[in-house]
Amino acid sequence: MKAQKKNSLELRPIGVIRSKIKERSKTPKQGSEGAPDVWLEVHPFATPALDGVEVGDELILLTWLHRAHRDTLKVHPRSDPKRRLTGVFATRSPDRPNPIGLHQVTVRKISKKRLRVGPIEAIDGTPVIEIKPVLCEIQKR
Repeated sequence: MKAQKKNSLELRPIGVIRSKIKERSKTPKQGSEGAPDVWLEVHPFATPALDGVEVGDELILLTWLHRAHRDTLKVHPRSDPKRRLTGVFATRSPDRPNPIGLHQVTVRKISKKRLRVGPIEAIDGTPVIEIKPVLCEIQKR
């Protein structure tokens, strides 16, 4: 077991999103606003953890928003300059100190180490850091 520094964290991606969305500027604000279904390619070490996941399941994906600006602390909600600057913790902005994305998706298809899921507003190449089953409704904003 490797010793870790006090207060350190270590995340390793369990998979990656393969989406037709290639540019951040073309990403819908939320999955329910026209986002496509995508393939979630699960890395080989994590594929045994898919046991029990079935077509039709509702899942929560946690992603690492790899193109986010981590030094942003305030934004205009929904990128609307008419709205007052607001702290990112009160918004769904991808730009934040720890850019973790939260996405509720439906499993559409399972193909070996890949899941077809959606809709999801993630860019191609977005790392997935966790998958969890939906146990209750997520508050919509």
